[in-house]
Amino acid sequence: MSAPLASAVSTSDEQGARRILCLEQGDEAGRDAVRRVATGVDRSILPSVVEQHVDEANSLWMVRNHLISAPHWGIRDLERHDARLEAHLHGLRLAGEAGWELCSGLLESNYPEDMFAPAVLAFEKGADDRVREVLAAVRQDKKKARTVISALGWLTYEQAEPHIGNFLASESGFHRYIGIAASALHRRDTGDWLDAALDDDDQLLKARALRAVGELGGREGKLTSKIREYLNADNEEVRFSAAWSAALIGDEEATEVLKSFVIPVSRCRESALNVVVRRMEPARAIAWLKELSSGRATIRLAVVGAGILGDPVLVPWLLEQMKSTELSRAAGEAFTLITGVDIELEGMKGFRPEGFDTGPSDDPDDYSVMMDADANLPWPDPDPIWKWWNLNAKRFPCGERHFLGCRVSGEHLRQVLRTGCQRQRAAAALELAILEPGRPLFEVKAPGFRQLEKLKHTG
Repeated sequence: MSAPLASAVSTSDEQGARRILCLEQGDEAGRDAVRRVATGVDRSILPSVVEQHVDEANSLWMVRNHLISAPHWGIRDLERHDARLEAHLHGLRLAGEAGWELCSGLLESNYPEDMFAPAVLAFEKGADDRVREVLAAVRQDKKKARTVISALGWLTYEQAEPHIGNFLASESGFHRYIGIAASALHRRDTGDWLDAALDDDDQLLKARALRAVGELGGREGKLTSKIREYLNADNEEVRFSAAWSAALIGDEEATEVLKSFVIPVSRCRESALNVVVRRMEPARAIAWLKELSSGRATIRLAVVGAGILGDPVLVPWLLEQMKSTELSRAAGEAFTLITGVDIELEGMKGFRPEGFDTGPSDDPDDYSVMMDADANLPWPDPDPIWKWWNLNAKRFPCGERHFLGCRVSGEHLRQVLRTGCQRQRAAAALELAILEPGRPLFEVKAPGFRQLEKLKHTG
């Protein structure tokens, strides 16, 4: 019996560990044994297989963290990856206490990502002792807390809701922060709990609550005056979150405040840029991007901003930037964001410059490129792109915003959510939230299988 069981549990494709439930090989006695394992009647645990599930779940989660914002990853890629991750988590569930014992060893790690698998198992099981172990490992560590929040986001809302309620009712501001963040991931408005968090003295909690207001669609404008109170807050994180949400909802003063987070070196400069450019009047946005383009430290922001704005009048300038080694790939992505042209598929790809280093920035204060921000983007060849533009420019009227080859519209944005790559999908989600006030921001980092189910019902 040991061979078919090992084979069934250690499979790691899309079905993965789930194959233990449908194994049809071996003799009748072997199949009966597999059924007993699957139904919990008899669990013959292979430690090496359980360890493989722990290692694979951990590795797949870390890879996922890098790829959910990647320019070359789409929703189907995410779905396949998440199915593999879920399969290994399922293998740990089937292993019962043995799975928890091995998995909980990760709680001693200093790496925040290692919290994910044990947190999922603990919350899913609903065992108070396991949850206490997870929280004891988190302590007051924000990075570990973010992984725990992601674990709650991985669960269905029905599974996560009791734990979210416990966090929200906690006397600890840090735990209430976890509750607000987890409910926001599920795009659930916690009502009075959210209102109270906006007035809380805990700055981390307040900042996350302010961000949640924007993610949830602004509650039909009823909270706009409240978040405006914090546009001049001393705490930078609170001020940014208030400006981001208010600007997303449509407040002009907030847009000006959010601009102040773009020009200085800041971890949130591109998050700010993504909302500011979309909310500015196009002529003002072009003038501002021109200002950014005049400085060496900010020209890349101007390139990215040109793609965000989507005005074809900026395409010739982007084509010129493709000649710059440092800006070439970003300019190519901006060109695609406006025209919808896939540089690689259309045979417009160039070659990586010899000796070009794509490692992280050496500047410890440069938060914008902790890793190569343009990794996985193609190197554009300007010549064929120029030829294409000369033939097709008339299709793109200047002064009108375009997104992936079409004028911005709800129908097109929903199609991008279904078919685009992750960065494009994130952009589409922002555009849709702006186009349709009150609509919650679509969460493009949610489990792929859950996103696809939601998109089936998105009108």
